Amino acid sequence: MSKTHEFKRFMHVALEEARLAFDAGEVPVGAVLVQNGEIVSRAHNRVEREHDATQHAELICLREAMAKLGSRLTDCTLYVTLEPCAMCAGACVNAKLGKIIFGAFDGIAGCCGSKMDLTDKCFLHSVETWGGMLEDECKALLSDFFQALR
Repeated sequence: MSKTHEFKRFMHVALEEARLAFDAGEVPVGAVLVQNGEIVSRAHNRVEREHDATQHAELICLREAMAKLGSRLTDCTLYVTLEPCAMCAGACVNAKLGKIIFGAFDGIAGCCGSKMDLTDKCFLHSVETWGGMLEDECKALLSDFFQALR
């Protein structure tokens, strides 16, 4: 299986999670954490439901994965539908995550290259990041959500 095919397969799972968030009235962001081609954890935003600004999909995935695998996720990849914010990018660095693959770029709050890049040589650990995977689908879901709020 090609890397691009594998990346798309897991991004589709992240999109499924984002649709669950959409249906629950949450900002539609979904995430999946993968190790050796197997899903370790998957989540979607739960900020509104939990009344907790830290309940981003990425953080939920990281917490669940670290509970199973330990605090160092160097051989894992996080697939997420929106470029991680400062909180989530920082958590990925601190978890020593191997790779982040994200869909839509976030020019307002994205911290994996758009607004700033906390994952690349800012700290002791760098996280390899790839953006734009299934970008159109990820952007469309976010756009539909915010249009429905207006």
